[in-house]
Amino acid sequence: MKKNIKLIRMIIAAVVFIAGLVLGINGYSKRMSDSYAALKEAGTNGSVDMLYAIGLVLVIIGIVIFIAAVTAPKEPKNVPIIVLAEAALLAALCYVGAGYLKIDIPVGTEKTMFHLGNVFCVLAALLLGGMWGGLAGAVGMTLSDLMTGYVTSAPKTFLLKLCIGLIVGLVAHKVFKIAKEGFPAKRLPVAVVVSCIAGMAFNVVADPIVGYFYKMYLLGTPQDLAKALAKINSITTLVNAIIAVIVASVVYLALRPALKKAGLFREI
Repeated sequence: MKKNIKLIRMIIAAVVFIAGLVLGINGYSKRMSDSYAALKEAGTNGSVDMLYAIGLVLVIIGIVIFIAAVTAPKEPKNVPIIVLAEAALLAALCYVGAGYLKIDIPVGTEKTMFHLGNVFCVLAALLLGGMWGGLAGAVGMTLSDLMTGYVTSAPKTFLLKLCIGLIVGLVAHKVFKIAKEGFPAKRLPVAVVVSCIAGMAFNVVADPIVGYFYKMYLLGTPQDLAKALAKINSITTLVNAIIAVIVASVVYLALRPALKKAGLFREI
């Protein structure tokens, strides 16, 4: 039975991956065709961009599902419903933080932004652990990109936000083990801040670099524009990171006693 479940998960991963590959290649070929320029001038290129972005997102999701299926423990544990509910809530907050609590900055035909999405992505990793927190941030902020004019950035967002959650969760729960019973209260603020900094430091470095190569080689953005966007993006990413570290740390330290009192705090 367990082998069958693992096989089913791998089949689902393959189907999602292949569907994403087909959509992505289809969207990419349309972007590279001569008709795309005419569509862009007419302002009807959004469906092509959406097709391309959704395809890449599905490819990434397929890979994640496959890795999760292959590396799943032999004795899987049931996921408490409260964890699913909290993950959904935090994904929604990531969506709102990135989609609406933001300031757009145009750069030629592209744009970047200051936003609060990373705050909830980091908070999710602190509360739920790296995998669930990373998935909440990745899903919420990817949906935000798809719905609010950053369609072609959606695949990059999914990958980077998942990595942020995994890094914050690794440092917080594997290195410091902040959710374990008896963790010294005096050390908690430092451990939380260091965990947040670890994830945001990765993002400050990775976001502009990945964004530069992603836009230039996958989206066909002119090199000069890609460079200009990467430079401005490095500034916005740094500001977003500082805000995320401060706000997420304060909110987590304030929520922790309340969650313990309500019996909702989860040891990881």
